[in-house]
Amino acid sequence: MNSYLIESLDSLSLEEERKRIIHDLKMEDVPVSRYDLEEATLENALEDLDTYGLFSTKKVILIQNIESLKYDDFSKDFDHLFEYIKNPNPDYLLIIEARKLNNTTKVTKNLKKICQYQKVEFDLKKYIQDELKGYKVSSKTISFLMEYCENDFTKIMNECHKLKDYKYDEKEINEDDIREIVVKKLGDSKDLTFAFTRALAMKDKREALEDYHELLSYQIEPLSVIGLLASQIRIIYQVKLLEKQNLRDKEIADVLEEKSDYRIRKTRELTRLYSEEELLRLMQQLSDIDYQIKTSDVDGNSLIELFIINM
Repeated sequence: MNSYLIESLDSLSLEEERKRIIHDLKMEDVPVSRYDLEEATLENALEDLDTYGLFSTKKVILIQNIESLKYDDFSKDFDHLFEYIKNPNPDYLLIIEARKLNNTTKVTKNLKKICQYQKVEFDLKKYIQDELKGYKVSSKTISFLMEYCENDFTKIMNECHKLKDYKYDEKEINEDDIREIVVKKLGDSKDLTFAFTRALAMKDKREALEDYHELLSYQIEPLSVIGLLASQIRIIYQVKLLEKQNLRDKEIADVLEEKSDYRIRKTRELTRLYSEEELLRLMQQLSDIDYQIKTSDVDGNSLIELFIINM
């Protein structure tokens, strides 16, 4: 069987397990075609699985973030995938990766039946304890470091080296040292922008202000924030209009020329929170703020904060 399903919350563990599989099957020299389903479509991956390579009979197909798709939204594509795995091309290696699977879904149940499944466990706390051996570090401090780095293994690995160098003489590391030397890991700006927009839609002014101030941590200029917001509100408006035609996520993505229907799927969570009139009003307000910033010395951050407060 050349179809694998790997699950792990740690991206490095996923990568190491993937490399092990490719090595064991002696396919290190075969290029890997990667399909991240938060950016690409499952249909694209299936097309790759169904076609023969021009220069080699072998292929390695990697499908990531399979858990981001629901069966009901992509039943045709998932049924196609299930059939391929039951009758695979013997020269192809298919690796499906997920960070967190829901064992109650049809997709997970089927994939676990027909793929070689491997859940890669990784004890991040033990890794930090081993890495900082010889230094006095409390369990609370280790937990703080994990939270500060959002459990990102690669970042934690690098920061442990920095902390050891920083406290080489004292041989003791505390939370203040982490705040001093570790650069806090920020969330993805796209996710944060979505959270910001959702908070605005819910009229949760406090959360919206907190999200906005966190966006400023990315050194994003007010005009860029306005551009991000305007883009998000514009697509909410477009999707809201297209929903009237009873189109599926992929069909809406095709109309709007979006590379992936992931953004459409996330946007549809917001459309019910706005009326068309509200969306048009918000776009006009953002256009006015954009004009004021470009034509005067007004503080853009203050205008955006007022925009949030007056929602």
